[in-house]
Amino acid sequence: MDSEEILEIAREVIRREKLGLIRLEKTIGDEFVRAVELILKRQGRVIVTGIGKSGIVGKKIAATMTSLGTPAIFLHPTESLHGDLGIVSKDDVILAISKSGNSDEFYTLIPLFKRWDIPIIAITANRNSELAKHADVLIVLPNVKEACPYDIAPTVSTTLTMAIGDALAIALAYKKDFKLDDFAELHPGGAIGKKFWVRVEDMMLTGEKHVPIVKEDATMEEVILEMTSKRGITSVVDDEGRVVGVFTDGDLRRLLEKELTNKKDIFKLHARDVMTRNPKVITKNELATKAARLMEQYGVTALIVVDEKRHPIGIIHLHDLMRARVV
Repeated sequence: MDSEEILEIAREVIRREKLGLIRLEKTIGDEFVRAVELILKRQGRVIVTGIGKSGIVGKKIAATMTSLGTPAIFLHPTESLHGDLGIVSKDDVILAISKSGNSDEFYTLIPLFKRWDIPIIAITANRNSELAKHADVLIVLPNVKEACPYDIAPTVSTTLTMAIGDALAIALAYKKDFKLDDFAELHPGGAIGKKFWVRVEDMMLTGEKHVPIVKEDATMEEVILEMTSKRGITSVVDDEGRVVGVFTDGDLRRLLEKELTNKKDIFKLHARDVMTRNPKVITKNELATKAARLMEQYGVTALIVVDEKRHPIGIIHLHDLMRARVV
């Protein structure tokens, strides 16, 4: 088997999974809405359960729901019959996953859930299965072939199940008005966490040595010296010390190109003549990632940090954000 044959196998797997997702998009409907509404109505957690590959996908679904504001936990069907059922309360809702819907473990579990009056949301490919018969809400996977050559190993079906789980988690987050700050509180660690707890005030430079400031009537020589000594940008303030403009090394290059072509002396100009008016600034309480997005959007490498009266109190640089791996 040569390289091209190997790549063709990979492409065929992707094609089958893509086809499955397209069919799922077309068939998903009212039962999905009912599932979201049922979860929102319950006061407890989502208890996700499944065996084999369905269980592995179920663990991921539970983790995604929890990270997006819907408390969920995975319950192994076999372990549940040996004491783990203690984690289930009558306020919970069950999300049961099984392609066949006839896994032996569910024959024992389903009657227990029903006896406790705990509603069941089922994800299965078999609408005539034991699980489907007892489900309060039934989400049926479209009839698609698995990607393995024998149509046996769960591949396409697990992809579709995970997509449904992601869709449930995100739909619930929207319905709960889950905010970025909520996400930050649930993700304090690691690279993701850093993006949501590091704020501008944690990264900005302050003090006269670092914060570039010139008055509107400053000469071009003063503007250039301030800008070049403080990392390529300076704020321009009015008589009350409020930021009314900025001037960057990029502005200087463009000014030189324009005025030298016109054979004009740039040193006869003042800050108010060359500054970019109403510049984008940021406050110290904003997330550092927002500062990075603004820099990218406006093609700059630094932002002036201002207080509530628009007085410059600091400066934040893209290179510092990159070194700290905030972006």
